[in-house]
Amino acid sequence: MTSVSPDEEYARARVAVDLWSVPKDIIFIALWTLATVAAIYIPVLHGTFVQAIFGLPMVIFIPGYALIAALFPNNDDIDGIERVALSFGLSIAVTPLIGLGLNYTPWGIRLEPILASLIIFTFVMLIIAHWRRALLPKDQRFVVPFKEMVIEVKTELFPEEQSDLDRALSVILILSILAAIVTTVYVIVVPKEGEHFTEFYILGTGGKAADYPTSFFAGSEQSLIIGVGNHEYREVPYTVEVLLTNQTFDETTNTSQINSMERVDRFTITVPHNETIERPYNFTVSRTDMNRLQFLLFNETVPSDTVWDQDRINASYRDLHLWVTVRPAAAAR
Repeated sequence: MTSVSPDEEYARARVAVDLWSVPKDIIFIALWTLATVAAIYIPVLHGTFVQAIFGLPMVIFIPGYALIAALFPNNDDIDGIERVALSFGLSIAVTPLIGLGLNYTPWGIRLEPILASLIIFTFVMLIIAHWRRALLPKDQRFVVPFKEMVIEVKTELFPEEQSDLDRALSVILILSILAAIVTTVYVIVVPKEGEHFTEFYILGTGGKAADYPTSFFAGSEQSLIIGVGNHEYREVPYTVEVLLTNQTFDETTNTSQINSMERVDRFTITVPHNETIERPYNFTVSRTDMNRLQFLLFNETVPSDTVWDQDRINASYRDLHLWVTVRPAAAAR
């Protein structure tokens, strides 16, 4: 049995006790992170200015601060200004790197995986920071002097010997700073409307822009994914039509001609603003004379069935197509 000196026992006991005393800045960062989750997923707060107030620091400051706290637990490592500057810089670096890593995972770059990754990263760094600070003597640990900061700001802005004019100027300065902060938050929360547009795309069954069903047997079921992204600044009830056409291309005139067309399917999909809906779609083609699968997207205006052939394609809001080769079903036996 190895003997433990009284100093080592005291150090271990001190660390054990200090682990239960969490620094205020770590508590603040942890609570802010949890508040960000609440602002995103509580229906009353989702999409409001509260979400932007909590979400923006979660992207550009919080992860970097947690990382800096873990790297520099000592009060003398770096000063306060350097900590703040590095917190912004490392957050701007860490967040895209997390997104890049998620791009090569099955989860992809979406809100839930990115948010979960940022939360996990932040809390892991906070735990490491708390542990490393507990290992140091109390006089060497980094502590955010909240009370001292308030006293210093009050002393700088409102000294006892200050005149009425200087006091009024200090008040105006504080109000100007608050107005600038409120204006910045307003610009972020209520951004100027940009271009109105809709994304319309098709993907292979793997969710990638590849492996499309372009050569198959007649009567066999094929699959792909239809995606609609709404950036129209309003909820839009879209109508999607899937058409089969037989087209020939005239190289002399550099034009194509539709010889025949039939509708395979039609369905509606309502997409809120700034959201994207991807829907798996299965289809079957029985005619071997058809060589093009046409996807048309209409907004609120859908033409009547008297508008047909190329005129119907031209009347659509967005259109996509796949050139297909439909082989006789007998060849599959």
